[in-house]
Amino acid sequence: MSKRIPWEADILEVLINEEQIRAKTAEIAHQISQDYEGKEVILVGVMVGAVVFLADLMRAMEIPVSVDFVAISSYGKDTRSSGVVRILKDLDMNIESKHVIIVEDIVDTGLTLKYLVDNLSARSPATLRVCALLDKPSRRKVPVTIHYVGFTVPDKFVVGYGLDFDQRYRNLPFVGVLRPEIYAG
Repeated sequence: MSKRIPWEADILEVLINEEQIRAKTAEIAHQISQDYEGKEVILVGVMVGAVVFLADLMRAMEIPVSVDFVAISSYGKDTRSSGVVRILKDLDMNIESKHVIIVEDIVDTGLTLKYLVDNLSARSPATLRVCALLDKPSRRKVPVTIHYVGFTVPDKFVVGYGLDFDQRYRNLPFVGVLRPEIYAG
């Protein structure tokens, strides 16, 4: 029996359940481990949404990993990206000549990710790839390459498993569609 989350009534539908997330995360971790066999990887988590996915991903990986974080904002309290990207927390590690994988919760417009990829590429990593739990290509404004993708989702406002609306719903163990009346106020 799963525990009851107080905000579950705010969810219109569950798009991706716990078991699907667990299986896909293990699959991605295995692929990354194969691709980087014999190498150490730095996982760069994009805070705060990617923290849950990053934690499960790194525990499933079969190679040495280090972890660092960046905090970037392009949403604020809105449900759509403003297009203005701000770095709120930069990396603590030097990534020059290192194998780096950016870990994102969701990629939609691509603006934030493009900014981050450009910023980190300028620091001369040996390799730089992107891993995202969710991809929402219908909202893309700029082309970006996602090397490891969990799930493609429709143009709906999703929360759970790290994704939030106004800092709520991150602790839901699944990815669900938020009822429009919750965020359309």
